[in-house]
Amino acid sequence: MAQDVQLDSETTKPKYPRSIPFIIGNEAAERFSFYGMRSILATFLVAQFFNPTNNPALQAVAEAKSNESTHFFVTLAYTLPFLGAIVADWFTGKYKIILWISIVYCFGHLFLAIFDSNLDGFIFGLVLVAIGAGGIKSCVSANVGDQFDQTNQSLISKVYGWFYFSINAGSMISTILIPWVYANYGAKWAFGIPGILMALATIIFFSGRKMYVRVPPSGINKNNFVFISLYALFNIGKKKKGQALLDVAKEKFNNEKVEGTKAVYRVMAVFAFVPIFWAMWDQNLSEWVLQAEKLNRHIDLGFLDFTVLAGQVQTVNPVFLLLFIPVFNYGVYPLFSKMGINPTPLRRIGAGLALTCLSFVIIAFLQAKVDAGLHPSIWWQIFAYVILSAGEVLVSITGLEYAYTQAPKSMKSTMSAIWLLTVAAGNYFDVFVNGSIAEGGFFSKFTGADYYWLFTGICGAFLLVYMFVAPRLKERNYIDEPEVTENEVVAENFNL
Repeated sequence: MAQDVQLDSETTKPKYPRSIPFIIGNEAAERFSFYGMRSILATFLVAQFFNPTNNPALQAVAEAKSNESTHFFVTLAYTLPFLGAIVADWFTGKYKIILWISIVYCFGHLFLAIFDSNLDGFIFGLVLVAIGAGGIKSCVSANVGDQFDQTNQSLISKVYGWFYFSINAGSMISTILIPWVYANYGAKWAFGIPGILMALATIIFFSGRKMYVRVPPSGINKNNFVFISLYALFNIGKKKKGQALLDVAKEKFNNEKVEGTKAVYRVMAVFAFVPIFWAMWDQNLSEWVLQAEKLNRHIDLGFLDFTVLAGQVQTVNPVFLLLFIPVFNYGVYPLFSKMGINPTPLRRIGAGLALTCLSFVIIAFLQAKVDAGLHPSIWWQIFAYVILSAGEVLVSITGLEYAYTQAPKSMKSTMSAIWLLTVAAGNYFDVFVNGSIAEGGFFSKFTGADYYWLFTGICGAFLLVYMFVAPRLKERNYIDEPEVTENEVVAENFNL
């Protein structure tokens, strides 16, 4: 009898948690709202607020102001996940943060639609959207993993596959639809529809409230990266000869956590070179869109003849990204391995920075033709997107892998948060440069093609330093060389 029960339990197929459809539906609608709004943001700010008369003499400053606002919005959106994770893990739990911040998110979209002719009200709406998008970002994907237990862990990779599919589906559909709505029905509908989708996302999430597995908050945990770092800094005088600075913290904190903090700093040495990638990559959703407005966007494929809107061109990035992931994993990397060139994560990141530089070389030459009064074909910008997307595979996906493999279990989520901060840092540099241009500061001499050559040069300088530093960086792969700990850390919440 007991044996029959055991056999039945062994042959029972794992079942998907009932909460998963609500989480995936919520994510698809939320990403639609975010990327739909952002697809027209840069062009709208110029046309509505910064150069409504389309005065050529004001265009350069107007575009700089638009880019400054757009990148500040992204900076805020990618800084707040760090704070959202702390609040969720220490005080509220993920469910409450996602629900209440989603409501703030909805009000942000409402402000964008209502104040489409009032700059102060519109900017306030942008801040609310950034708080919404950033506040829930670190919690939503972690909430997926919380829904699984030992009986259905084998399904978690499939669910994350659908989760990321919903992200790409939501963003791709919105970047095609919302620019068309903006062109044909105006800004109120173009910003209103993403708001409706965000309200739908909130309703979907709330509808699954009785089905979620809710991990309770753990309270303030001082055995973490921030507290350990601060303790070591303020007790530097206690450091003994031959002892690492962070070892001072071992007198008060868990040894395993201190060693994990050391690993975080080793990874941060690599991540220091990543913000320039994001400073350039995120321009494809702002500066490149403004450039696309000045290009010949007519596409004739013989069987298909149409004119693409400037805000729709960015849709090719996720398309190329999805195509390149299997190409690199099953083609490029194995090919280099056969040639005797090991495609290590550090080499991949370096190659990605080089390709990002190359994409900007194309954009700079393209902009030079625009500056000369010409209207080159949009195919040139699409070609730049091809190279940029390849660079994204090499830097972004590899960076996430590097953060995971080079950090112990207790610090993996911390590294994910720091990875998001590299996006914020890169965008803040864009804010600084464009703010300087708008105010007639030092960077005001870098307009037109010179703007893109500036970033190409900065990226090239970073790449040269990286080529010198990377071979000398100390690494430890915690997958190949697992740490020896007294207790396995099961829940990968943010240990900040």
